[in-house]
Amino acid sequence: MRVGGAAQWLLEPADPEQLREAIEAARAEGIEPRILGGGANLIIEDGVLPGVVITTDRMQRLFRPEPDRALGESMRMLEDPSPRHVAMAREEGLRFVAWSGISLPKLVRSAAKLGWSGLQGLAGVPGNVGGGVAMNAGGSWGDMWDVVERLLVIDENAQLVELTREQCQPGYRNARLGRKVVASALLRFELSDPRTVEEGVREYLQKKNAVQPVTLWSAGCVWKNPDKNLSGGRSAGQLVEQAGGKGRSVGGAIVSEKHGNFVVNTGTASAADVLRLIGETERLVADKTGIQLEREVKVWRSDLAGA
Repeated sequence: MRVGGAAQWLLEPADPEQLREAIEAARAEGIEPRILGGGANLIIEDGVLPGVVITTDRMQRLFRPEPDRALGESMRMLEDPSPRHVAMAREEGLRFVAWSGISLPKLVRSAAKLGWSGLQGLAGVPGNVGGGVAMNAGGSWGDMWDVVERLLVIDENAQLVELTREQCQPGYRNARLGRKVVASALLRFELSDPRTVEEGVREYLQKKNAVQPVTLWSAGCVWKNPDKNLSGGRSAGQLVEQAGGKGRSVGGAIVSEKHGNFVVNTGTASAADVLRLIGETERLVADKTGIQLEREVKVWRSDLAGA
């Protein structure tokens, strides 16, 4: 969204163990840190954000686990900040180990180049792997958890812990991880033809470009789609459009004319503009339809309770 203030403290770990140490250090001071990935689903208030922000920008490793390693051993390789990239035929393994700072677009491109199928539906979805896993990022054509096999997380006690897919309960836009922080993910794909997968990626990108303001500054979809039984099958964007919300603006923020579920920064918006517009749009939809929209976008408030 490109709005918001500065962090009081910013920590930049370079690997999963440093991420764990940063979280442990913050909690030892009585501060629950905020984890910043790509910021694709986030609005940060103006001013100075108190406390500790930990960014995963330096955790951008993507590699294939060695074929002769057990699954658990492959995950424990993540404690090494310089894991060896293993040259393998594309037919082998069909798995990536992705640290939390890897961008989703890079992940999608890397899988497509190998002809690995499973993530084409995330083409055009911004953000990083850590946030993508935590919120089960996706859309009409697929979700992040379609390929997640195992996670390495920092748990409530600031320890690195492996979780199998069966130990997690991912749902719509929420992996239900609580205070656990994603350090890395083991992702499994299906073997396909590289040309077919790359064509699928291009197709999804074209579809999204046609209906979403993907080239403008936004935080993605602002609201979750409501229960279809309550909304008559209408999505959040359709509800906003039918309520007359498209094109409404506050300062430099505007509800996209292209898609009612996007609030766009036209270049001069403040966080206050964006948040005021979101609130006004929610009240408009509630008045016109009786439906209270639930936010998908996360908001970091200037008080720690708003984390």
